Amino acid sequence: MRRVLPFLCLLPLMSCAPASTGAATSGAAARPTAVSSFHAAFNEHGVAWVSGSQACVARVSSFRAVCPRLPAVVDVAWQGGDAWAAVPGIGAVVTLDGAPRSVPVGRVVALSGTRAYREDGSAVTYSGAPARGVVGAPTAAVTDGQGEDYVLLAGSLRRVSDGRVLERVAGPLLIALPSGARSQAAAEAVDEFGAFRLVNGQLEALDALGRVRRAVPHGPGLVGRVGQWVVTVQPTGTLRLFTTTLDERPRP
Repeated sequence: MRRVLPFLCLLPLMSCAPASTGAATSGAAARPTAVSSFHAAFNEHGVAWVSGSQACVARVSSFRAVCPRLPAVVDVAWQGGDAWAAVPGIGAVVTLDGAPRSVPVGRVVALSGTRAYREDGSAVTYSGAPARGVVGAPTAAVTDGQGEDYVLLAGSLRRVSDGRVLERVAGPLLIALPSGARSQAAAEAVDEFGAFRLVNGQLEALDALGRVRRAVPHGPGLVGRVGQWVVTVQPTGTLRLFTTTLDERPRP
């Protein structure tokens, strides 16, 4: 059962300015390593991100940002319909909106869709139950479409279930796939129909064979699928929404 820390129950939830909206942006799990201060997580309920140490969440369909006042956040993730933030300074993971909830887990360094990873690589679920971890502090973690966890650890990509090293020299971004994960330099969201990628000053839509179907100008950021939309978020907190054909959604 989730335990609520009294300290966090008293933290006021303050919204920052509404996130900018436009055509739907891509959704997917592209996770930078922990040396970066910019992370994002996407699912059908919305997008959560942390830039610097400030975490925010924007839910469908308004995509208005809510940014609670919390101590420094190092990572964010979705678990079902809940957006979670890792707050190592208080040794907990906490929800970003809705009814305030927290789970005391120790000093967490990375979150996936199934668990929180501590500094020593041990892990717990979002209900606080022990879970399989790794040896050493991951710099990023994701959950694929089959519910398997993958981490970047000591410069390599590893599958958590058996510890197998899939890439000995991993790139800076961890990309969740429908089945599996990979690392690379460009932010990308991948599903069974193709992918959406931020690279070379543009957002690209790729088909299942990796061919570029369309590209539109776009600055640096992260991209993911949020239901019918392709959603992008930039380090400034700017959100853009696109259709899967990269037509931008006009602001409401």
